[in-house]
Amino acid sequence: MTKPITAGGEIDSWCTKCKLVLNHRIIAMVGPKPARVECSTCGSHHNFRARAPGDKGPGSTTTRAPRSTSGRASVTRAQQALLDREREWEKAIAGKMVNDFRTYRVSETFNEGDLIRHTRFGDGVVTRVLDARKVEILFKDEPRTLAQGLVD
Repeated sequence: MTKPITAGGEIDSWCTKCKLVLNHRIIAMVGPKPARVECSTCGSHHNFRARAPGDKGPGSTTTRAPRSTSGRASVTRAQQALLDREREWEKAIAGKMVNDFRTYRVSETFNEGDLIRHTRFGDGVVTRVLDARKVEILFKDEPRTLAQGLVD
């Protein structure tokens, strides 16, 4: 007997970062199907993919599943906002080298466009300098307001 597929459950999915089919945690469902997953190996969040790109699966003869009449899967506004933020973040850090990122420290000051590496939130890009003491940094999961220029 197999476990039902639910948010918070586990499923095998193609990881876009690891480039392997690995165990993932389901973080969003659209109807009865998983939509977003988190890789148990690297921690990345991405759309659910049942198999590797180009792998049609056992016994498959069709090239593509039929699409809905609208041509798009049903996606909520919150899911679309998450996908848009993730695309913006990926575009901002695309092609950047590890050395391009500065380690985040509250004592330092940052400018718009600076690349930040935070120990808890990961890689991010400064999108706005709010004032001398605060910056908004876009991380992969969401933007966050963090302190800057504080003297120890």
